[in-house]
Amino acid sequence: MAKVTFLPAGVTCEVDPAAYPYGDHGLPGSLLDIGLHHGVDIGHNCGGSCACTTCHVVVKAGEEHLSEMEEDEEDRLDQAEGLTLHSRLACQAVVEGSGEVVVQVMMTKDQAGGH
Repeated sequence: MAKVTFLPAGVTCEVDPAAYPYGDHGLPGSLLDIGLHHGVDIGHNCGGSCACTTCHVVVKAGEEHLSEMEEDEEDRLDQAEGLTLHSRLACQAVVEGSGEVVVQVMMTKDQAGGH
């Protein structure tokens, strides 16, 4: 089991990688997939297809429990507002194995114009 905490919502959830996918937004087991399944407000204007930056998150802890960043995610992140060395797109960052991950959601659906 892995544990994921979404800030600023303060939602912490335990997830079982064997239960992926939870929905149809982002990669199966992505932070977006997990967050939406647990009621976390995460922007995702493109539906989780790595075509925008509204699901931008900053990983506060547990980067080693996330999938490696692919080139298309890295290219897209270059356009994200508030980019940091620990930025990821929630639709592409898949929680792998067990461990604890803490992320700061940078834009909610309301701020992103909804979806």
